[in-house]
Amino acid sequence: MGKLYFTYSAMNAGKSAILLQAAHNYGERGMAVMLWTSSHHASNPEAEMGEIESRIGLKAPAHIYRDGMDLFAAIAARKTSDPIDAVFLDEAQFLSRDQVWQLARVGDELGLPVLCYGLRTDFQGKLFDGSAELLAIADDLREARTICHCGRKATMNLRRDASGVAITEGTQVGVEKSAYVSLCRKHWLESMRADVT
Repeated sequence: MGKLYFTYSAMNAGKSAILLQAAHNYGERGMAVMLWTSSHHASNPEAEMGEIESRIGLKAPAHIYRDGMDLFAAIAARKTSDPIDAVFLDEAQFLSRDQVWQLARVGDELGLPVLCYGLRTDFQGKLFDGSAELLAIADDLREARTICHCGRKATMNLRRDASGVAITEGTQVGVEKSAYVSLCRKHWLESMRADVT
């Protein structure tokens, strides 16, 4: 029986590395997996294939999903033509609510485990649409942890400009990874307040 899993965290917790390690484990057991990543991080967002890459250098080719794509149809078509034992999806925060339900159908109707990895909140502390829907309907929720500079668990993502000043307004999606730092809630609030006043 398939389930919908969501592993979430702040930036720099190693979600992509965890995903790639889990997918590798399936492969070692002779099982076929289908990997997906968002067009937001693709070098060519219009391409069919991209790459999931972790900060520690692990990488693997992946299908690219974009806004409006029917993931259930794409995965069902692949399952019809080739064996598939599990689906792994990186950057799950960028899913639409409809796409999260499509992935739930993959688990319920196709019987495949669907393992999603992504951020829970944006730089303003607000849930992404995909993350909100996954938190609401996933069968299994897991938190990947990272730490703040103070040693406490980091749960927030701070976006900074080139001079290191916290950005408090702007579009939800900003894919410049170097502009982000993971902080505990206390230090995130201090940074956000300091740059508002």
